[in-house]
Amino acid sequence: MVALTKAGLSFWGSRVLAVRGRKSGEWRTTPVNVLTHEGTRYLVAPRGHTQWVRNLRAIGTGELRLGRRAETFSATELADSEKPDVLRAYLTRWKFEVGAFFQGVGPDAPDAELLRIAPGYPVFRITSP
Repeated sequence: MVALTKAGLSFWGSRVLAVRGRKSGEWRTTPVNVLTHEGTRYLVAPRGHTQWVRNLRAIGTGELRLGRRAETFSATELADSEKPDVLRAYLTRWKFEVGAFFQGVGPDAPDAELLRIAPGYPVFRITSP
């Protein structure tokens, strides 16, 4: 799927995230699923506090790439209390792909359960600059 996204074919919002390294300044890339929920776009880190998360926290901007097109964005990390609805929407859309990373929690979980796991899953609101 990564190769197809790099070639310009998106599957359910797939993009290649490009963020400059917080130490090296070099572009780092990884495949991501961009979630649109209630008119706002989000990046969810299903594998937790990864390097791309650390880089995005430090830099605050990046690019979403699809083929030759690159969209620059700004990112704002959500507080844990803001995450349950976004996590539910993300799991509803991509549980088949990322469900194994969510400790058995699915889209039908109560808010309290989503709030319990929220600290382990960074979520960023993305906007065009």
